[in-house]
Amino acid sequence: MTDDGDRKFRAELVAMIPKLRAFARGLCGSRDLADDLAQETLAKAWAARASYTPDTNFRAWLFRILRNHFYTVAGVSRRFVPYDPDVSTHVQSTPATQGDRLMLDDMQRGLATLPAEQREALLLLGSGLQWDEIAAVMGCPLGTVKSRITRGRASLKRYMEGPVDAGGVLG
Repeated sequence: MTDDGDRKFRAELVAMIPKLRAFARGLCGSRDLADDLAQETLAKAWAARASYTPDTNFRAWLFRILRNHFYTVAGVSRRFVPYDPDVSTHVQSTPATQGDRLMLDDMQRGLATLPAEQREALLLLGSGLQWDEIAAVMGCPLGTVKSRITRGRASLKRYMEGPVDAGGVLG
């Protein structure tokens, strides 16, 4: 790659850091581990920059590297554990003073209840990827992605609305 190509590649890579970190955090649930995943993704992408085909889908390429690395590390290491909502009730913390923060916490807990494929698809969508890009990252057909997102959204909506009693009133 030329110096100009390296500069352009680096600029695109740096611009993707916040989205990579957000997706990584959604996958593993830990800010520190997410930073490690994002950093490793950046290092792998930089090392493989000669194999990247310019003018192809750079975002999908990066997200695929991150996703593959996560599942490789998660399969080898038990550092990544699923989020346990019961643990949060035992951990002392200061309650949020803003409603938005409470809603965000509820959303994160709701995401943690979804099957991994649905959660991953929603996180990729929330990271700004298009449906076809998500299919490329997840390595599945577009119809499967649409199904996962639709089902994930419906489950998340039910979670956020809370249980409904026999009279149809939210409880």
